[in-house]
Amino acid sequence: MKIKEKLESEIQQLEHELNVELPAELKRAVALGDLSENAEYHMAKQRQEFVRARLGQLKKRLADLSLVNLSNIPRDRIAYGSVVRVLDLDSDQETVYRLVTSEESDVAKGLISTSSPIGRGLLGKRVGDTVRIQTPGGAKELEVRHLTTIYDLDDAGAAL
Repeated sequence: MKIKEKLESEIQQLEHELNVELPAELKRAVALGDLSENAEYHMAKQRQEFVRARLGQLKKRLADLSLVNLSNIPRDRIAYGSVVRVLDLDSDQETVYRLVTSEESDVAKGLISTSSPIGRGLLGKRVGDTVRIQTPGGAKELEVRHLTTIYDLDDAGAAL
């Protein structure tokens, strides 16, 4: 599922909860009487606040994503959507990463966010460049060995 579809789906679910399920819960809780000691009422009100806040976050993120202009992504440097093979110069170990949005990131699958320390450090680099990145696990010195940009990938993320 594409990221925009995933966000839209979560927005729909939360809007249904906010507009249908929570009002029904609140109505049931009010019917129980004294609101000052009504745990069901207070829990439903807290959930309502959370859902409203989460909806705001999701709608902002969706708006931000709609502003992404793929034609601004470079064809010769690491950017969003790139698959990059790097050599850790300290451990002599090669790793392949794909730079994705924070919602898509899954380090175990090699999907790293462009906002993560490694993602930020690699952005704009070319094959042959070396970069020193401070990660939570300590500093890493990485050499870019191979780059496949978003333009060189098919819809499934495989190299063409």
